[in-house]
Amino acid sequence: MRIQKEQVVQAAWTLVDEVGVEGLTMRSLAQALAIQAPSLYWHFPSKQALLDTMADALLDDVGLERPPGRSWEAVVKDVAGQLRRAFLSHRDAARVFAGTVVASENTFRVSEWVMEALAQAGLSSKDAAWATFTLLDYVLGFTIEEQSFGARDAQEPPLAERMRALATPRFPHVARAVEALVDPDFDARFAFGVELLLAGVRARRPARAR
Repeated sequence: MRIQKEQVVQAAWTLVDEVGVEGLTMRSLAQALAIQAPSLYWHFPSKQALLDTMADALLDDVGLERPPGRSWEAVVKDVAGQLRRAFLSHRDAARVFAGTVVASENTFRVSEWVMEALAQAGLSSKDAAWATFTLLDYVLGFTIEEQSFGARDAQEPPLAERMRALATPRFPHVARAVEALVDPDFDARFAFGVELLLAGVRARRPARAR
């Protein structure tokens, strides 16, 4: 029986969860599937094509439900949260997505939802498009940092202590903010960043839309 494309993508994510994106090769994936490498190339002519499809699959469940009557701010927050959960669903998922440029039903659906909300806020098509990409870039960068923070090897002395020793006295503002910089409350930190983006959108809105 010929292996299906969806099986390959699922196996690829399983492998990434085990060894990270650096450990994903067409050969290692073929071995995991117990098939010959040429069978993979029937579906994916290159590793990049595979990564593109893996990235697209992350958005399968994002933006499927669009409750009516919600404010544009609520929509942006909702999409940001759904994207974050999608990028945290697998090891290195945000890194995989960040290395792709995918035009698909999934990416268009999510983008349309955000841009529609931003248009309702009064932004031009250009500003809505750029703001949508800014939101995506923020979520990607945040989740990459969030996952890498949890994956750091334990070191002695603790990170906060080492940062404070380096920052004092030449970098007093950094020294005073060390605890905030290493704060593991990523939910609160993420919400803070999204709110900053929303504040920027509000400031960008034309006066008639405020």
